[in-house]
Amino acid sequence: MMPPITTPDTMTIALTFLTVALYFVATMLLLRRLALGAEATAHSRLPALLTGLAGVALHGILVYQVIFLPEGLDLEFFHVVSLIAWLVALLLLLAALSQPVENLGVAVLPLSALALVVQTVWPTAPNLLALSTVEMRGHILLSILAYSLLALAAVQAMLLAIQDRHLRNRHPGGFIRALPPLETMERLLFHMIGLGFILLSLSLLSGFLYLENMLSQHLVHKTVLSVIAWVVFAVLLSGRWRFGWRGRKAIYWTLAGFVLLMTAYLGSKLVLELILGR
Repeated sequence: MMPPITTPDTMTIALTFLTVALYFVATMLLLRRLALGAEATAHSRLPALLTGLAGVALHGILVYQVIFLPEGLDLEFFHVVSLIAWLVALLLLLAALSQPVENLGVAVLPLSALALVVQTVWPTAPNLLALSTVEMRGHILLSILAYSLLALAAVQAMLLAIQDRHLRNRHPGGFIRALPPLETMERLLFHMIGLGFILLSLSLLSGFLYLENMLSQHLVHKTVLSVIAWVVFAVLLSGRWRFGWRGRKAIYWTLAGFVLLMTAYLGSKLVLELILGR
């Protein structure tokens, strides 16, 4: 028997609308800073960060309500997408308090808003997972943290690609003037990848140690793609350390690893839940 499809109540819809509005305002404030370019002051980013954090706080409440149920975790596809989008936004805004990465919010915050809207309005049946062990909880937490941080690294890589292209074409004007130097952008990228790689390594290790079905029929493709993604990031970090890889090579390897990782998890959930209906 299929689980009942849930529908949002009035309070959930109202909170969703308010969260999206906060994300929108924060994005507009960040776009204004980009438009000002070199004229933007260091203090002008604070209203955007505070507004974004307010949106993230409400988003977190809404995600918690739909995922953490008395019967277990509801890991339905759109709920997981919203969870990852929320975590990416949270990591970005927290990092922006001490690092010049706030401009990534121009891409991250609208995507988080979209993920939340889909979570709220799309009719779904629960995909419950009863968590009986601490090891299972730890594996899921590590996996989502790794995916979120490496997703943030992918956004950073795309922004770095735009910056690199403008500089190569000798058009450093516009919003490029508001970005940190290329070397700083690359350093931030590899900090994200390094931490994400550690979390991904722990996630895979915990999966092989504590899960009995990592290579079962419905998970083997997820496991294989995740391991290939791990190898891609390992090669990238090794190339950076031994040969000083940077620029386009670093961008391409980062995006390739991210695509593999997202295909491994979200791609498999998309096929199994929305297409095959399992």
